Amino acid sequence: MGGPSAEREVSLSSGRACAAALREHGYKVVEIDAGADVAARLIGLAPDVAFNALHGRWGEDGCIQGLLEWLQIPYTHSGVLASALAMDKQRTKDVFRAAGLPVVKSVIASAKDVRERHVMDAPYVVKPNNEGSSVGVYLVNEAANGPPQLADDMPEFVMVEAFAPGRELTTTVIHDRPLTVTDILTEGWYDYDAKYTVGGSRHIVPADIPRDIWDACMDYAVRAHDVLGCRGVTRTDFRWDESRGLDGLILLETNTQPGMTPTSLSPEQALAVGMDFPAFCAWMVEDASCNR
Repeated sequence: MGGPSAEREVSLSSGRACAAALREHGYKVVEIDAGADVAARLIGLAPDVAFNALHGRWGEDGCIQGLLEWLQIPYTHSGVLASALAMDKQRTKDVFRAAGLPVVKSVIASAKDVRERHVMDAPYVVKPNNEGSSVGVYLVNEAANGPPQLADDMPEFVMVEAFAPGRELTTTVIHDRPLTVTDILTEGWYDYDAKYTVGGSRHIVPADIPRDIWDACMDYAVRAHDVLGCRGVTRTDFRWDESRGLDGLILLETNTQPGMTPTSLSPEQALAVGMDFPAFCAWMVEDASCNR
């Protein structure tokens, strides 16, 4: 847990929650804040399983997965290739398009160009191509006076995608089983604070949506999980424009390491289908392996 990514604090929260749940379930747990000595610590501990509660770069992008494969320590969630692919938002969209899954137009552009001009017609969204948790996301409205003034710590190249209006929906997949659909209600943009602050958003589980939209979310989530080559648990996020019916449902991204904090969506969905948090974490431990 932890690690050096922009999502460090979220990962620490996920890690603590999962460790407590696994202890409650009867496992012996050692918590590792993943730093430069992570390989040495893993070699010294020689664990039966590594529960990966890292989020963001180095923990969710295939890096730690490659180390665990090298050390032959069974681990949770997706393997090297699926993790690296899903973390690259633009390549994920390319894979989704090839599989016939609905996504919006997007381009990779230099942060310099994005600061100087509108690289596509507003409204659009600017985000890092390889971070999650709504870190570094800019929404540019049609009424914007000019292009977004991105922070200095944004990557040299960013993803710019057409804004998809509508409701925020999400579906968790365990192995090859979609759990349910959640409707995420917020006062505004579903940003970092809305995701991780208690009361920042309301989650309607199960979502009160038409049957065809429900079925599509469940189907698309499994297809996204499969086409990326994912393992274990994933969560796929959608936007749905009610005025366009099924044509208004688009995939945003697939999370190979969904948040496991008290306000996180996947644990809520597991509970909604009868799997409490300790059992949810235990399922991931028992599913762990190498060669994922």
